[in-house]
Amino acid sequence: MDKLPEDPMILFSAVNMLLRDDYSSLDALCEDRQVDRAALEAKLKAAGFEYNEKQNKFW
Repeated sequence: MDKLPEDPMILFSAVNMLLRDDYSSLDALCEDRQVDRAALEAKLKAAGFEYNEKQNKFW
């Protein structure tokens, strides 16, 4: 499984692409890629992004 990028801006783009193309929810992405959801959300929140469950994307 490919590791998610460390850079917050690239991570934001990569996660949104995965959510759009491959996963119906952030939980599904985190489970499949074995990523800690809270840590992922915290990292993106520190960069100014929050997850919108209804839209299934960070913004």
